[in-house]
Amino acid sequence: MLRDSVSVGVAVGGYGVAFGAASVSAGFTPAQSAVSSLLTFTGGTQFAIAGVMAGGGTAAAALGSGYLLGARNTLYALRLAPLLKVRGWRKALAALVTIDESTAMALAQPSSRLSRLAFWWTGATVYVCWNLATLLGAFGAQALGDPKRFGLDAAVPAAFLALLAPRLRDGAIPRRVALGGAVIAVVLIPVTPAGVPVLAACAALALGTDPRVLRTLRGRLTSRRSS
Repeated sequence: MLRDSVSVGVAVGGYGVAFGAASVSAGFTPAQSAVSSLLTFTGGTQFAIAGVMAGGGTAAAALGSGYLLGARNTLYALRLAPLLKVRGWRKALAALVTIDESTAMALAQPSSRLSRLAFWWTGATVYVCWNLATLLGAFGAQALGDPKRFGLDAAVPAAFLALLAPRLRDGAIPRRVALGGAVIAVVLIPVTPAGVPVLAACAALALGTDPRVLRTLRGRLTSRRSS
């Protein structure tokens, strides 16, 4: 289990290189990219913010898009709370590393003890690797100079699509949600300011949170009402 957690963490954390390069091409400094990964630490949110800013959107639209994509982590936290049983300052740390991968690894374990180990090892490994990779990507992109000379201006949409692609294999509902978000964005691009299409598409994606998590939450609520 620990080997699987670390393997997932290293593989996913490597995507931080793409975010570092994408954020610099969007106008961030390496320091700003590093702070984003240290404090925000959720790939979809970070890529959404960088994408909106790269497209000329406002800070409000960028932050709104990121917030909507990150909202699913709140549902993950509700599901994980009875498994992790964290107290005090550890709650803030657990909240920081509650992401898709740490949640999936925790829920896949047969016991609460193994769930806690999988959550912390996966979250910690992704966090360390993501932040180191962000620095590598950011400083590498800065050293190359003008991002358009090397096609780095396409890094944001390319990396964002790479991040979302695995979710499309989870079933019909995620695919429909993704298609709906794409249609919304395409329709709004010609008639709304930069950033608004992404914001609207992110709202659709937020409403399409992983159905397995939603089913689990509904089960918990039902059992509480009947008890």
